[in-house]
Amino acid sequence: MAEQSPPYWVLISVLFSSQPLSPALAMTLHQAAYDLYRRGESVQPVAGDLLTGKVHNLRKDVQMGSISGPAFEAEIETERGSGVVRFLLTRQGLEMMQDMPPEPPPPPRPKYLN
Repeated sequence: MAEQSPPYWVLISVLFSSQPLSPALAMTLHQAAYDLYRRGESVQPVAGDLLTGKVHNLRKDVQMGSISGPAFEAEIETERGSGVVRFLLTRQGLEMMQDMPPEPPPPPRPKYLN
């Protein structure tokens, strides 16, 4: 039986959002930010059925009460219009993601000869 991913509210803490965030949108932003954090890069585009835009690694840690972690900002376009989301990846969520086994690569595509 496959393990379920942690709920988005454990992984990401939204500091500000000019757009309402659905769980799917929050997880999309989390995945882009986590990829940036792991690779140490500055910007990553995001695109899909729910949104298009860019996630920026602000390269600083922030703390809000007892929650702390690396800070990110996303400039997004959704069906409701454009917006900005400022958020952090929680330390608890980062630890959980590091403990999860990596996803297996997709199966190779068949090669056809014509």
